[in-house]
Amino acid sequence: MRTDKRKVALIGTGMVGMSYAYSMLNQNICNELVLIDINRKRAEGEAMDLNHGLAFSASNMKIYAGEYKDTSDADIAVICAGVAQKPGESRLNLLKRNAAVFKSIVDPITESGFNGIFLVATNPVDIMTRITYSLSGFNPRRVLGSGTALDTARLRYLLGESLSVDPRNVHAYVMGEHGDSEFVPWSQAMIATKPILSLCGEQGEGGMEVICGEELKRIEEDVRGAAYQIIEAKSATYYGIGMALSRITRAILGDENSVLTVSAMLRGEYGQNDVYAGVPCIINKNGIFRVLPLDLNEEEKRRGKKGSGGKGRNHSEKHQQETEKDPNWKNNRQR
Repeated sequence: MRTDKRKVALIGTGMVGMSYAYSMLNQNICNELVLIDINRKRAEGEAMDLNHGLAFSASNMKIYAGEYKDTSDADIAVICAGVAQKPGESRLNLLKRNAAVFKSIVDPITESGFNGIFLVATNPVDIMTRITYSLSGFNPRRVLGSGTALDTARLRYLLGESLSVDPRNVHAYVMGEHGDSEFVPWSQAMIATKPILSLCGEQGEGGMEVICGEELKRIEEDVRGAAYQIIEAKSATYYGIGMALSRITRAILGDENSVLTVSAMLRGEYGQNDVYAGVPCIINKNGIFRVLPLDLNEEEKRRGKKGSGGKGRNHSEKHQQETEKDPNWKNNRQR
């Protein structure tokens, strides 16, 4: 991996991929960005469009449409490609189709000699990140997904709105599978160094309670349902996840040791093994430097394991293990 060059390969030039590329350009995060898509003409058009805006930016980024061979010297390969769910199609069948798509992506990337970090955004992100790990044979610390990074940003925004506090001073996380079973460990949530739960019962201006348990519950539900609301209004979400991916990329290329809630493989943390989930991690040039375990209370531990996949198993764990049974999606190389 060559962090001095700061080269990123983006696979998939749909709305999520291009929101990410646009955010990368405006924040001048990398020096070189190669766009790869099954529709080469589209990738070329997107590269042209971005290049025409360089004169208005503070960046001198090199942007071009390329092939998988161009990933050989990239620091990060960001996967935003995937297939859409058909009407009436089961979740498991969609997973199988996306797994087949990922094999056609990950195999040529690794065959190019790529020795960087995989960052996955395709949903269901925890499962697709696990598939990328299995196909690549990479060390799991070098295969991560966007996880609950965007959900965490949504949580901090809503808490900031409710408490009239800058979201950057809100320290709270959304954890678990990115989806309906994700949860907020409120025992670990803080405004600066003050626990948010301690605000329940405190009086603010006019004698009104600063925040109450019902408000926290509503905020958590709003975070969980945010994507549904956006999709209902405009059919898709892409700006927020594009910026979340940019933030993760900046942490990697800048060797920041920043704490972000990404999809990481758990190896004993939170009582889970060999499953990817959104958890706070320290992110640097090596990918996931380490998972940062939080001191959850018993109720939060229970919620972390809760899901429809059976006792102690969530959606992600169940489907990750089912997908792993197919030998065609495995690769024994370790990098």
